[in-house]
Amino acid sequence: MLIPIVENAISASAFRPGDVLRARNGTTVEIGNTDAEGRLILGDALSLADEESPELIVDMATLTGAARVALGPDLPPLYCADDTLAADLMAAGAAADDPLWRLPLWAPYQSMISSKIADVNNAGQGGFAGSITAALFLQRFVSKAKAWVHLDIFAWAPEARPGRPFGGTDQGIRAVYGVLKQRYS
Repeated sequence: MLIPIVENAISASAFRPGDVLRARNGTTVEIGNTDAEGRLILGDALSLADEESPELIVDMATLTGAARVALGPDLPPLYCADDTLAADLMAAGAAADDPLWRLPLWAPYQSMISSKIADVNNAGQGGFAGSITAALFLQRFVSKAKAWVHLDIFAWAPEARPGRPFGGTDQGIRAVYGVLKQRYS
């Protein structure tokens, strides 16, 4: 298990828009938005996990506000290129009252994270499709794993429900556990 954690505190050594960083896997990343720092460290963590050529990589992150705007606080988007795995996750989520909604890894949106000075920009241009472009960014850091799943979770319950109190909450965990148990028990 890898737990990449960052804080976007300002300091004299902080990166700035237009800076270019080299990721663990060699990808050069133009900083288009300094508030999109989480995907930088998550990309490196995905690269590290991918080096082992695993059967499955699952990442869950409070990565974008765009996911919350698109789907609300209760329904995190699921990104996965494996149709069977995505269907299994959606079914497990429905069975465990842990719903997910699959959004596409829409290849034409790669142009939104293109860069003239690096391999990729860390943030989409124009503010459109923010959750999708973040997932496309992360996808660049997984090449050896047989399957990869990204959940862009909100992890906050704005109101209490039975069995789920107000405040910080889990999302997607029951769905992922259901699939892991089914596939690997």
